[in-house]
Amino acid sequence: MTDQITEPQAPETPVRKQSIAHRLYTGDISYDFVGHWRRWYTISGVLLLISLAALAFRGLNWGIEFRGGADFQAPITVTANTVEDVRSAVKALNLPSQDDITVTTVGSNTVRVQTQPLTETEVTQVKTAIADVSGIQPDDVAYSLIGASWGQQITTQATIALVVFLVLVMGLIWAYFREFKMSVAAILALLHDLVITVGVYALIGFTVTPATMIGVLTILGYSLYDTVVVFDKIRENTHDITNSRHTYSYQANAAVNQVLVRSLNTTIIGVLPVAAILFTGAFILGTGPLKDLGLALFVGMIAGAYSSIFIATPVLAQMRELDPDMAEHRERLQRRAARAAEKSAHKPKTVSTVSVGDATAASIDPATLGLVPAKDLDAGPRKQPSRHPRSRRKK
Repeated sequence: MTDQITEPQAPETPVRKQSIAHRLYTGDISYDFVGHWRRWYTISGVLLLISLAALAFRGLNWGIEFRGGADFQAPITVTANTVEDVRSAVKALNLPSQDDITVTTVGSNTVRVQTQPLTETEVTQVKTAIADVSGIQPDDVAYSLIGASWGQQITTQATIALVVFLVLVMGLIWAYFREFKMSVAAILALLHDLVITVGVYALIGFTVTPATMIGVLTILGYSLYDTVVVFDKIRENTHDITNSRHTYSYQANAAVNQVLVRSLNTTIIGVLPVAAILFTGAFILGTGPLKDLGLALFVGMIAGAYSSIFIATPVLAQMRELDPDMAEHRERLQRRAARAAEKSAHKPKTVSTVSVGDATAASIDPATLGLVPAKDLDAGPRKQPSRHPRSRRKK
């Protein structure tokens, strides 16, 4: 009796589990962002209406740099109660139209008080009140008057700069992508972010200061960056689209899924430190440029990430699907799908649709959408192997 020697078997290689980012990039899983455009437009419409209503009925709380007023600065050893003590001392004067007194600290040895324009008598009273709390002479309190005309000039110049910026950005995106509709979609998404950010300021009542303007200008660049990343992938996917078996909307939606994880990671990493700045300015310091800057950045970055995926891409896809070359391309896909369906009539038909703007294209076989390998489209019914009698096989 001989022993049988079995060769050792190699250990099975464990199947590596693919990450969500990889599966999104390869198309194993995806979400129809473009197809659900009505849902995103409705959400954005509600947010825009709330923002516009807040601007119309509440308005913006302009800072002293824009509406004019009096500015006082005094040397003092800053403590935890300094801001409240100085504010209480100034409010105790019961000056007319002084409900929005702003008290901040500059470093650890200066307190700053901002009020609306005052008369000479009122200026003397405020200096005396601040000096009593600070333990100094009234003449040691620095005073400066900011005229309203200066603030109007700043506002006008900022508006002009914003318009010039939008025009230049539109031209740059048009030149880079060689597609005017991409620049239009990017600017629409950018205006969407600006209106929502300004509307949140009006709704909450935060003071609009130069720090706010800095935050708004910062979110302009962030919103455009995220949109350009998505558009760059769309351009790559839609290269020579008329010779492919996919619609523009399908490829644009695939591009969004491919960069989705990157956009989310970028947004989360950017928002976390901004949230810390906002929390520090609003709840620890109570006032100052950190609060104003943090709110603009926090709202603008979230709105920018949202608009680049849910607004800019569907708007671009709908505009492109209205072009004659895309309409001809869809019709060609429909005819191709119809021929493939005729050749495989013995198989159960599975029909899908492609959403294009407000219209829905005629039934298109999933093969044209990339759900079935393209090589199987025109193959027709598979031929069965022929069988010969045993007598013929022996010969």
